[in-house]
Amino acid sequence: MEKKLAEESVLFISVLKWFLLSTLVGITVGLSTVGFLKALYWASDSIGRSPYYYLLLPLALPLSAFLIKYIAPEAEGMGTDKVIEAVHRNSGKIRPAVVPVKLAATVLTIATGGSAGKIGPCAQIGGGLTSLLADLFRFSDSDRKKLVICGISAGFSAVFGTPIAGAIFGVEVLFVGSLLYDVLFPSFVAGMISYQVASALGITYFHHPTDFSPVFSESFFLEVLLAGVLFGLCSFLLIEILDYCRSISRRSQGGILWKGILGGLVMVGLTWIFSGQYLGLGMETIQASLDGKEVAWYAFLLKMVFTGITLNFGGTGGIIVPVLFTGASSGALLGQILGAHTGTFAAIGFVSVLAGATNTPIAASIMALELFGPQVGAYAAPACVISFLMTGHRSVHATQILAIQKSASLEVQVGKELHTVKAQFRLREKSLIGLILSLWKKKKGNG
Repeated sequence: MEKKLAEESVLFISVLKWFLLSTLVGITVGLSTVGFLKALYWASDSIGRSPYYYLLLPLALPLSAFLIKYIAPEAEGMGTDKVIEAVHRNSGKIRPAVVPVKLAATVLTIATGGSAGKIGPCAQIGGGLTSLLADLFRFSDSDRKKLVICGISAGFSAVFGTPIAGAIFGVEVLFVGSLLYDVLFPSFVAGMISYQVASALGITYFHHPTDFSPVFSESFFLEVLLAGVLFGLCSFLLIEILDYCRSISRRSQGGILWKGILGGLVMVGLTWIFSGQYLGLGMETIQASLDGKEVAWYAFLLKMVFTGITLNFGGTGGIIVPVLFTGASSGALLGQILGAHTGTFAAIGFVSVLAGATNTPIAASIMALELFGPQVGAYAAPACVISFLMTGHRSVHATQILAIQKSASLEVQVGKELHTVKAQFRLREKSLIGLILSLWKKKKGNG
């Protein structure tokens, strides 16, 4: 009996400890997120008053690249990916210099028209601050990692106003196919506190409960499942375009300043040809897609290109908002093709492409419930899982660690970071698919 009481006492103290620590993380990240968002909105409003504000891109992108390279190279590219990398490779340790550099470079990038998001920077800023807290209190590496993961959850929750999805995202995004249950409770607390802090300080959120209630039918459900397949392929295409832009950047001659100027000039040219709706966050297009308004059929493709150029030619920022733009606009297109309610398929695409591109089907499914209500959320969940499977063993976050095989018929290197996983898969002969192929080859040979 005494041993049982001792065990429960230790567990109670542990719960109390992480409640207090995660509350501190939530307050810290909530305040930093408010500061970042207000700076971003102020800069965007000030610079965006001119209809030709995007002409500043050939200056802004090289300046952003200069700040990052010479002060905090860890702030390069996407924010969340760098935090994942820090957790896996450096026990969550992030240099304090990353915080101001990521904030300044991201505001500079997005305010002048760079296509990037705001969730990744907040996750990295939150991770940097929580890493600093761990250093100040001399926590162990294990506790530091937990605090940094809570920082990811808190940053997601405070930016998008989805505390439950944000908490799950933080514990799901590090490993493909595995949840960190030991960080689940503090992530929930940190996400909820940061959301409440940001709300209390005037941050408003994008919530879009749908007024359309789909009537269940076999045909509609099959359309949703088909949509999940197509959204998974859309996620795959997004990842490939990002990788292609990265390879072009690496092969380009000249230093970071020249690459930034080149990227800015290309984006200015594309904006002249098409329009400015692919610059910056692109929330207006996301809103229009969810409202069922007409959006250019190629909108999701151009957003991928603009984002790939921005993040690989000097700019910095997050990837989540461009992913959501891609999902909503491709979903609207699919709804038009199927002759269905475009707003519903835009909402399903909104979360399904997120599930596939980031390998977070559970967080994306919960996000659908928080943003769109159970009417759409119930259908979005299976589409999210299918999209997650169809994207394959790849991600916009290349430093995620693969914890599962997405199909028993494929052989992949489990336990490796995704960017090191070889794409040369071999079908197992004993699998159902392998047996079917073997029989088909024998039949073809006999024929």
